[in-house]
Amino acid sequence: MLDDTAKNKLIEVHDLKMHFPIYAGIFRSHVGDVKAVDGVSFDIFEGETLGLVGESGCGKSTCGRAVLRLYDITGGSVKINGQEIGETPQNELRKMRPAMQMVFQDPQASLNPRMTVEGIIGEPLDEHTKLNRKEKLAKVHELMDAVGLNRTFSNRYPHEFSGGQRQRIGIARALALNPKFIVCDEPIAALDVSIQAQVVNLLEDLQERFGLTYLFISHDLSMVRHIADRVAVMYLGKIAEVAPRDALYADPLHPYTKALLSAVPEPDPDLTTEDRVILQGDVPSPTNPPKGCNFCTRCPSVMEICRQSDPEFREVLPGRFVACHHFNENTNAT
Repeated sequence: MLDDTAKNKLIEVHDLKMHFPIYAGIFRSHVGDVKAVDGVSFDIFEGETLGLVGESGCGKSTCGRAVLRLYDITGGSVKINGQEIGETPQNELRKMRPAMQMVFQDPQASLNPRMTVEGIIGEPLDEHTKLNRKEKLAKVHELMDAVGLNRTFSNRYPHEFSGGQRQRIGIARALALNPKFIVCDEPIAALDVSIQAQVVNLLEDLQERFGLTYLFISHDLSMVRHIADRVAVMYLGKIAEVAPRDALYADPLHPYTKALLSAVPEPDPDLTTEDRVILQGDVPSPTNPPKGCNFCTRCPSVMEICRQSDPEFREVLPGRFVACHHFNENTNAT
């Protein structure tokens, strides 16, 4: 586990918002917004992996893309290595792209079927370097070796590879420009279970070898427990809790985190499931989130104040942040 005090903050996200406008009617009037990310704050330290978890539709992938400025964000601040990129125009971000890359969820959809492996991995080199043909091919072969692909396959096309191999191609492409920070957007979700561990182990090996920093987005809590140093739990566009991995899994603080962890399948049938938390109702729409706490409509520990005011996201224990009125010093929980 990383010692936060000895690490520099590589990524600083403060009050990040990503709202998508809704237009309706003949005149395409603006009638509302989908609040996919609504005031998210977290830091990622150099060399660590921050796991971002939550159920489908909570805004995890949108958050990852917004951090990389693949979207023009609605509001907030995003700093990479101390440099503010939240308001930077897209054309000026181009020269900063080598430092931040992304591994996408579906390797089938994220690779150009008309390009060979050499062309796919070499495309970033064409765009951002001045390597000649021989130097570029040598770099492509070096990257293929790093991710465990046979370099003799460099002239093959994506459809000639398995899902795990295609994901390795995507990882090699992300590594091409020696980035500092990589967003892994559910990189194992589309893979067979037998291949998932191989890809995660590869990501860990590459992190140690190249000193990478990851934002690892996933709904697989067991895999996040394996790879992450700290974990951020997201619900309906907001961060509910951030904590060191072992502390969060051993003693979750937020009611949603408790429910999420209790839903993880237990491989040992002899273990009891008396503590399982079954949430009632459905996730509210991000176009019309509840007043007050986003989780108040499903929380088993809801109080009246939860329905009235949004809880402050604050540090309640060293290194542990939570947005819950039960941990607010100004809240009367009785």
